[in-house]
Amino acid sequence: MDRKHTNKELLAKGIKYLAAALPLSFLGPSILYSAFNNQDKALFIPILILGFIFFFGAIFCIFKGIMTIVKAIFE
Repeated sequence: MDRKHTNKELLAKGIKYLAAALPLSFLGPSILYSAFNNQDKALFIPILILGFIFFFGAIFCIFKGIMTIVKAIFE
């Protein structure tokens, strides 16, 4: 009986994606909160864009990390 084992390199890559998503998942909403509290300032739009970039970066890294881990375990 041939058993498949977990691809450890691919699993490590998925964990790295999730590790990268952790600070982004805190920075994105914090920057967005700061931007929305300072709507009357001149740097409102650049800070808002930066917050959205971090926010969507976190979502992308979480998705990519989970998909990579699932691929490492089941393939």
